[in-house]
Amino acid sequence: MSEPITFKDTIVIRSRPDTLFRLALDPKRREKWDPNYAQARYVGEEKLTSGAVVRFKLPRRLLGLSFTARYGQVQGPTRGGWESVQPFGPVEKLTQGWIFKPIPGGTEVTLSTNARVRYRWLAKPVERILRQMSASALLELQRQVDKQGAQLMEDTAREYQQKQRDAEKAAKQAGKRKSKRAVDRCPPPQKAAGRLKADTRFLKAS
Repeated sequence: MSEPITFKDTIVIRSRPDTLFRLALDPKRREKWDPNYAQARYVGEEKLTSGAVVRFKLPRRLLGLSFTARYGQVQGPTRGGWESVQPFGPVEKLTQGWIFKPIPGGTEVTLSTNARVRYRWLAKPVERILRQMSASALLELQRQVDKQGAQLMEDTAREYQQKQRDAEKAAKQAGKRKSKRAVDRCPPPQKAAGRLKADTRFLKAS
């Protein structure tokens, strides 16, 4: 007789629900930051909607198992999840659901996990693994958001520094052009000397 496993974890992340929704539910994005999945690919149309089918592959430390899941209750940017469509390994069915609740200063993220395991004696070990996957997923999601924030700050600082360099370069070029115009308005030394002699002769004649 199969054994049910049900639990949920909640964390507050300083980010918008729409950003977290895409990171957590888009399989291509999920694959990049979540170490619990070696691969995550759409099967068929690549669109994050209810009914979309995704193929997941777990890493070697999780036996490298693969399974197919179908998305359901996708209501961006507040909720979404998927359910496995066939048994894999000791797991008869695995369901994962995300809820993103906006709160002052960030988003309350709840990750729910529901599973059914083939054998009772495997329920505890499988539950321990699933709980570790849930906790690490939330932790890595937080790190991914922090990383993006740090990258944004770095890009902004780099852009500001570039603007400063461009402004200084423009100021130097403007100064050079101003100096050149001033030099162009001054007569050459020979002409200046000629004018001085003429002025001297005029004064003597007077």
